[in-house]
Amino acid sequence: MAYIGRDTDKISNVEVLDNITFDGSSSYTLQKGGSNFTPSSANTLLVSIDGVVQAGNFTVSGSTIDFGTAVAGTSTCDFILHYGIGLITTVSDGTVTTAKLADSSVSLAKLTATGTKDATTFLRGDNTFDTPPLGGITEADQWRINADSNTGSNTFVTANWERNDTSGFSKIGTGLSESSGVFSFASTGIYLITFYAQFEMEAGDGAAEFIMHKTTDNSTYAEAALALAGNDATSGGAVGTAANSFMFDVTDTSTHKFKFKTGSMGGSTFLLARTNYNATGFTMTRLGDT
Repeated sequence: MAYIGRDTDKISNVEVLDNITFDGSSSYTLQKGGSNFTPSSANTLLVSIDGVVQAGNFTVSGSTIDFGTAVAGTSTCDFILHYGIGLITTVSDGTVTTAKLADSSVSLAKLTATGTKDATTFLRGDNTFDTPPLGGITEADQWRINADSNTGSNTFVTANWERNDTSGFSKIGTGLSESSGVFSFASTGIYLITFYAQFEMEAGDGAAEFIMHKTTDNSTYAEAALALAGNDATSGGAVGTAANSFMFDVTDTSTHKFKFKTGSMGGSTFLLARTNYNATGFTMTRLGDT
């Protein structure tokens, strides 16, 4: 049965260019339909002059063809053909496989993901670019009181706080800020706060307390953890140490804060403090994101 459909010459991407009118020059402008035409290369052109097909004996630069020698004005251009790279069709959906893509053929400009696309970011599963989290601990700090405090007083410790300045200490990150005994965070996250107290306790003071209070609304404080020491002796003072910890989920740095209070303090019981080493204070470590 004979082929039914379009002839192959009707689906070719061979282009017929305008014939050149020679004038004795060596170079001429290639045109198609009266407009300048730039071929893909000299090798894709076929030119016939006075019945002789020319191929490979000329150069092209942009839309200019140069024969390397003058072409007499009496010569006739029979035709100029430009050959493409094959039959042009629309690729069917699902036919381009990964194996058909050359390495590095898909650039960042072709990705539709939102966010900053550069060498410091990565592409998340939700089609957004993000900065990779830093490895290790990003915040750690240590504070202490530097003067004995709260003798016989069940109140908040509002003064004499200092960041550890003993030789060898170094915080990580921004650290905490303090105002009248209230501590604020530099960034959100889940923090481990380990606190400790040394008491000078009077005889019979069986329950001296050092209590961490926290707020999540920058107003109402509630007990979060309590450290307890006691002196049950009937006479004579005693030194005791108490410690505890609390994991604080800080979702908002403007509302989530903490401070410390003493409780059940005997009349002459007080918090011991030192300025050259830690006696009563705490350590803060950021464990991860909230």
